[in-house]
Amino acid sequence: MAPAPDQLAWQLYTAAKQLPAHITVLLLSALTSLVFCLVYIGLHLIAPKPRAPLRSEKTYITTNPDGTISAPRPLPCWYDRWLAEGRLSQSRASAAGSPMPDTDTATIEPAEVGMSVVIPAYNEEGRIIPTLEEMVEYLDQRFGRTGAAASQAKTPPHHRLVFNTRAAQAKPASGYEIIIINDGSKDKTAEVALDFSRKHGLHDILRVVTLEKNRGKGGGVTHGFRHVRGEYAIFADADGASRFSDLGKLMEGCEDVVDGSNRGVAIGSRAHLVGSEAVVKRSAIRNFLMRSFHFILTILTPPATSRIRDTQCGFKLFSRAALPHIIPYMHSEGWIFDIEMLMLAESAPATPVLASDGSVIGTSCGIKVAEVPIGWHEVEGSKMNLVRDSVEMAVGLAVLRASWMLGVYRRRLTL
Repeated sequence: MAPAPDQLAWQLYTAAKQLPAHITVLLLSALTSLVFCLVYIGLHLIAPKPRAPLRSEKTYITTNPDGTISAPRPLPCWYDRWLAEGRLSQSRASAAGSPMPDTDTATIEPAEVGMSVVIPAYNEEGRIIPTLEEMVEYLDQRFGRTGAAASQAKTPPHHRLVFNTRAAQAKPASGYEIIIINDGSKDKTAEVALDFSRKHGLHDILRVVTLEKNRGKGGGVTHGFRHVRGEYAIFADADGASRFSDLGKLMEGCEDVVDGSNRGVAIGSRAHLVGSEAVVKRSAIRNFLMRSFHFILTILTPPATSRIRDTQCGFKLFSRAALPHIIPYMHSEGWIFDIEMLMLAESAPATPVLASDGSVIGTSCGIKVAEVPIGWHEVEGSKMNLVRDSVEMAVGLAVLRASWMLGVYRRRLTL
């Protein structure tokens, strides 16, 4: 008959007491190392590893002026150039026997338009049109369109010195683009979006990128952000739950926290709505899961990220200079991807801090994030399974945090 657990524990304790102290220390060290190795190997097996994009996924379609749909066109990609430059500098350093350069020092090519909007869309034919209508109305007024219309747009000047300094050196980008990531939809999301483009004359402004296989919201956003051309880049949910006209607030928030390298992030927040009718009328289980997830988030994330009150709002803005420090190192492709973006921003390398006269007065670690209250309303038709996805998000957050802490994920060149 096998001994009871308490008896077994007592026998092990008695045997350990009889061992010399140095043997006990060695055994404990060996056991700790074994556990660490098993956890490390396990994380390598279960941690998300994003797939490389297929050739067709690096093209887009749009409408032509005559109303027809264009043939697939190559999708501009700052990420490919950034990656090539990083690998070239590393190969040169290796050949010269010099220390490997930090890939975070690589630069991103200049913006071609003022704003890039990325919309991840999976089976959104029934919800995307009102969202596009609100977007285009605001973007036309704020940024105009490329060409003659763009020159007539009344884009407010930047209110931060670092942006003004750059604007004095080069003509600010104008116009905008909308990149819809059709994430393996089974419905007519692409056709509906292109029909909207045809009716509103958004030729080569609204671009549809179709992923052959569904990657998840995080994978779609990351793929879109690798191809943006804007001075700013924002992702917005296809359901239109966030009030798009609050984009101006996010731009101001981003400029309020921008550093000497023009890096800044601003995220829409619904935290101010807690206790309002929009949240109270939600189901009790949904509110409970929301609070539980935020508690887990506070425990598992680094300090700056843990203080953010709403990490999951689908309305986040990035300055162009911030993208190379975040997008190349993304791994999560599911619902948890927002948190990885914020963690990567927090861990970005230091950059100079500028005084009012433009002189360097110090350094600042990480990319600052502004949390900006926005208008928001509930929209029916969510693809999220409340209980299942909440559990997956909690597990995914634990795996994500452990992978970055133990070195499974690192800031390094990837595919």
